[in-house]
Amino acid sequence: MVNTPASRLILASDSPRRMKLLAQLGLPFEVVPADVTELEAPDADPREMVRHNAALKADWVAARHTDATVIGADTTVFIDRTVLNKPRDLAEARVMLRMLRGRTHTVFTGLAVRRQSDGLKLDAEVASEVTFKAFDDDTLELYLSRVHTLDKAGGYAIQQHGELIVAGHTGSLTNIVGLPLDEIKQLLTKAGLRR
Repeated sequence: MVNTPASRLILASDSPRRMKLLAQLGLPFEVVPADVTELEAPDADPREMVRHNAALKADWVAARHTDATVIGADTTVFIDRTVLNKPRDLAEARVMLRMLRGRTHTVFTGLAVRRQSDGLKLDAEVASEVTFKAFDDDTLELYLSRVHTLDKAGGYAIQQHGELIVAGHTGSLTNIVGLPLDEIKQLLTKAGLRR
């Protein structure tokens, strides 16, 4: 760690998954959720959308904590030229899971690292692919009974009972969960927080 006030690290998200992943890096950090309205249009370009939302969150928190290095992140699921964000209810989660079953989709995460004190602005975007099993409706209902899906893009969590619905994935697993750690390490190294 660099011995400056800018070594204070904030995660601009109260996602339990992102907090757990970031903790794996062994750096102390605070959590300050951003009070912003995210872009969530189903016809948005997924890469632009996650980058926009990640920057929106990081900028909002960094403006209020000017001495800190702030991480913003946003994740979405993309299939059939459609963005699948967090389902509004179980009925929408069912629609999403039926759309994804038996097929491969892309998970995009946008990352933004901001620091007001020296004008630091770093951005990245990561993509992974997930292939779902061709599961039946009974399996779908079993999955929904075991996993709270309403706070998860695409209506699922690969790390929770993924064996029921996921056939495999390519690319970063931590990206699919919500915070790609290899890319976060690289950004924090550029920001002077890791050696």
